[in-house]
Amino acid sequence: MVLTPLDIQEKEFSRSFRGYNEEQVDAFLDRVIKDYEILYKENLELKEQLQALQRELDRYRELEDTLKGAMLMAEQAAREAKKNAEKEADLMFREAQEKANKLIQEAEQRVRQMEAEYRKMVEQARAFRVKFKSFLLSQLELLEEEQENPSKQEVDDEYD
Repeated sequence: MVLTPLDIQEKEFSRSFRGYNEEQVDAFLDRVIKDYEILYKENLELKEQLQALQRELDRYRELEDTLKGAMLMAEQAAREAKKNAEKEADLMFREAQEKANKLIQEAEQRVRQMEAEYRKMVEQARAFRVKFKSFLLSQLELLEEEQENPSKQEVDDEYD
């Protein structure tokens, strides 16, 4: 057990015939008591400060543990979010690719249809030209025949 300033102050020594000078001893003890009291108070204050610092350190350690846990959860959430975003991006890419392929197929089909329609129209135009040319030639032949052999009606009409 540590001595307190009160223990020193209340300590009494037995007297002897050839002992120390009582006044000097009392004066020295008074000085020791004062110095020891200062040191004792400083020691108590330091112990209180140490306890306060220990409590603060404990709080910081708890906070550190909490922050570490939060960081781990945040890292895990970030990994999950990244993984989900990558999956979603991959899905969106595949869907876009499928849609693009479908649009390309539809466009190619439309081009084939238009080419078929064009070929059909070209053939119809060619057939029309052939028929029209044939019609014109037949009409021309008729005109030429009429000029060469006028009909009786025309002859009568001319002389009237």
